Amino acid sequence: MTDAPLLLAFDDDRCRDVDLAGGKGASLAAMTHNGLPVPPGFVITSAAFTAAVDGDALLAHLRAEDLDAARKVVAETEPPKDLIKQFYDRLPAGDVAVRSSACAEDSADASYAGQQETYLFVPTLEEVYGRVVECWLSFFSERALFYRLHKGKLDDIFMAVVVQHMIDSTKAGVMFTVDPVNGRRDRVVIEAARGVGENVVSGEVTPDYYTLDRKGTVKKSRIVDERILSDDELAQLVKLGLQLADLNGAPQDIEWAFDGTGLYMLQSRPVTTV
Repeated sequence: MTDAPLLLAFDDDRCRDVDLAGGKGASLAAMTHNGLPVPPGFVITSAAFTAAVDGDALLAHLRAEDLDAARKVVAETEPPKDLIKQFYDRLPAGDVAVRSSACAEDSADASYAGQQETYLFVPTLEEVYGRVVECWLSFFSERALFYRLHKGKLDDIFMAVVVQHMIDSTKAGVMFTVDPVNGRRDRVVIEAARGVGENVVSGEVTPDYYTLDRKGTVKKSRIVDERILSDDELAQLVKLGLQLADLNGAPQDIEWAFDGTGLYMLQSRPVTTV
């Protein structure tokens, strides 16, 4: 991967390569390519990490199961700051999200969702540099290494990082294009909360819960307080969700958000429970 690009914008066709952009990055690039509403961003590729890190030392520490020494190598690794600044300056003004994107992530037999770090509302370029290293470090936590030992390979050091314009969402959540509990493929399940979707994903709030048919008609709902999503918003979500499932050839687990300008798709991965 010596000639591989170190950074790629979502609209670069090469960004759809999971080996370079990781699961999240490639998914965002694919959604961008297919005209779905995705906040702009770029990926610091797996090649950037392997080019910057002392790979021999890192692998030696991992094989010796010396996690502290391995993490020290990663912590002292400098991201490609000049290139990051170039891509960062092209984004709309405002905060960004910095998200880990493992290259083995979200495959059909190993979902790495939640294994690595995500940082929201990162306000400055200098902080972005630090968060990139924190994302790299998260790939070498005890939890992540234990998971990889059982699901993948311990010497897999390929990880990308996504930097994306932050949507200041008024409502957000997750959508499953199949019922994840009973596997019904004629149902779409949507969970919604006010604010950012991380509130739903992390379980910090109790979301509204909607079960719909594939035409977007509500079949069942559980509203916590005042209803969060209108019928039109639910129909929009179902339409885009089924489009994503069709494009990917499999049921999808999707993160979404509405801000003052409309609906955005933030992530899409295969549903691994059906």
